[in-house]
Amino acid sequence: MKFRVTVHTDGAPDKEQIIEAASRFEVYDKVGQTGSTVVQIVEDTGTKLPPWLLISFGTGVKRADVIRMAKNVAAMLKAGLSLSRALSVTERQSDNKYFKKIITGLSASIQKGESFHGALAAYPKVFSPLFIAMVKAGEESGSLTDALNIVALQMERSEELIRKIRGAMIYPSIVITAIVIVGVLMLIFVVPTLTSTFAQLGVELPLATRAIVAISNFLVGNIGLVLGGLVVLMGGAVAFFRSTRGARWTLAASLYLPVINELIRETYTARAARTLSSLLSSGVPVLEALAITKEVVHAESFARVIAEAEEHVRKGELLSASFAEHTKLYPLLMSDMLAVGEETGDVAGMLKQIAEFYEGDVAEKTKDLSTIIEPILMLVIGGVVGVFAVSMISPIYSLSSAF
Repeated sequence: MKFRVTVHTDGAPDKEQIIEAASRFEVYDKVGQTGSTVVQIVEDTGTKLPPWLLISFGTGVKRADVIRMAKNVAAMLKAGLSLSRALSVTERQSDNKYFKKIITGLSASIQKGESFHGALAAYPKVFSPLFIAMVKAGEESGSLTDALNIVALQMERSEELIRKIRGAMIYPSIVITAIVIVGVLMLIFVVPTLTSTFAQLGVELPLATRAIVAISNFLVGNIGLVLGGLVVLMGGAVAFFRSTRGARWTLAASLYLPVINELIRETYTARAARTLSSLLSSGVPVLEALAITKEVVHAESFARVIAEAEEHVRKGELLSASFAEHTKLYPLLMSDMLAVGEETGDVAGMLKQIAEFYEGDVAEKTKDLSTIIEPILMLVIGGVVGVFAVSMISPIYSLSSAF
């Protein structure tokens, strides 16, 4: 497959080039051999459409399926089974028809004499560069069982963190959606009835009431146009947030929000620390580990710090130096703990402690988030209901005072 790669070389401007490789992992190897570093890498689809217009479909394989496979294969390898037999057993146990085909392909590649990480690299949308790198390191060091257990744990913790954050946002999302639906229904069905009453009585309407009546008349008279506009708006919003520029702007704006900014910083710190710790503890060289971590972190501003750390290490400087320069993104504890790890020779262990600390902290803050959001939502709901009630009831009071 082809990849569109932005490459950085010291003393020269970044340049974009097309590289053919079996996986992203192989791209990093090829670029590293030239003495350059990868700034950005995307799969070249051969189309000239802008990224925000491209629609990507899933593989039908959940992360839970991959985690389960890693754990099961590790357990069977530890019990003495061969890799091909372990994959065959895993294939029979899986109830996902898409994943069954992938495991069958992996088993066939292994039986042909191909390495496990090479077989995994044929499915880049299912197995991440982190997964492939960990397996490669495990094969080369003779500790594939440990590598699979570590990557399964890393993926599990990452998935758990994402699940907790999503869980904290479910309640406000449901409440906001309910408010919008009830508001639209009232504008379509309730307001026209009151409007006709006001028109028959000849009541002079205040500005707020006239605004609500105007919105109601527009919705009733252009319901098809409104629904179509909402679909287009939602589609455009999804495309924008999935685009590189949209994700960058959203992240930059979120970093200025109270409470949310700390949650984002600690989430990305935990992800970076956990990934880097897993790679280093599996024997992956530090430069290679940083390159893979940069891709796993993905968010441009946070990934840029890791790219700088990669440059520091390449020049023989401390890994902690780059994180110490960007405490607005990565908390000060990250650089301090890394510095201690560099002094004691246990960087992987310190990174693991950082990851566990911030994963626990994020879990606690997501619990508190619903407590913080609930009164804010109550104020918003009260404000909306109050404005609507006053706007629609005030003409009635005016009519009563006239009588």
